[in-house]
Amino acid sequence: MMSKYKLVVGLGNYGNKYSLNRHNLGFLILDNYLKNTNFEFNSKFDGEVAKFEGVIYLKPHTFMNLSGKSVKEVMDFYKISPEEILVIQDELDLVFGKVKISSGSGDAGHNGIKDIISKIGTKDFSRLRYGIGRPEGFQPVDDFVLSDFTAEELSSIKNFRLSDYLN
Repeated sequence: MMSKYKLVVGLGNYGNKYSLNRHNLGFLILDNYLKNTNFEFNSKFDGEVAKFEGVIYLKPHTFMNLSGKSVKEVMDFYKISPEEILVIQDELDLVFGKVKISSGSGDAGHNGIKDIISKIGTKDFSRLRYGIGRPEGFQPVDDFVLSDFTAEELSSIKNFRLSDYLN
């Protein structure tokens, strides 16, 4: 079955230093989803792009807070409308592992989403919000999202089925 989305964006920060961070959830989910295919990511549009079954998958290399630049470049090149986009993001306001799909909502303080809205000029795109929970105690949010997932959390993420959300 064809996906209703033409562009699926996994948000994260580029580089080995960030590879297992909570803020890299979008990259982790895309990597896991495409790992058993013959498709590899190629560098272009300020990111890594893969095409699989008529869908373009993007991991921006602009760092989280500037994700919109890469998304806009892909949209313009492939003539994709905002309604045909799904952005995979980490979500502090959901408990770990809980997933919520939303569309047309604000950025809720997520800087990657804020930049995408700014660059494409609308909030009318879909988001797959994957819960990472909130930090315990007095840990600053910035430190929490840039900290690595636990082994148990990574195992749970590897079992996440993105395909269930693409149609």
